[in-house]
Amino acid sequence: MTSESGSKAERLGIGRLQRHVFLCADQTLPLCCAKEVGLESWKELKRLTAELEAGGRARVFRTKANCLRICCDGPIAVVYPEGAWYRNCGPENIARIVEEHLVAGRVVTDLLVKLAPLGPGGRRDGAEESNP
Repeated sequence: MTSESGSKAERLGIGRLQRHVFLCADQTLPLCCAKEVGLESWKELKRLTAELEAGGRARVFRTKANCLRICCDGPIAVVYPEGAWYRNCGPENIARIVEEHLVAGRVVTDLLVKLAPLGPGGRRDGAEESNP
């Protein structure tokens, strides 16, 4: 028997996703950027990822985060599974991240705060994380 949540997850493509983007937007207490900038970035990320899905170019989930705790040089975004943490993710840089990272698979190094994939003790392979 499939649960309602299991059916919903299947319809959303969970299990077939390539990447997941978290974006600091609509903060309760905006510290990293003006609330309006975060909301504009979110709007752009939604538009661009919907286009990717519709065109079959990438399977990407997006999540609006209240705060990613860096609280400067925002909006801040993180892309998994790579663990690429980005700064200055205004609408124009969101477009770059979508094209260069989500579509082409290249980390956008000039916006990178830290590359830190998840896994036991940090990295999956046991190696140290990288800083730009």
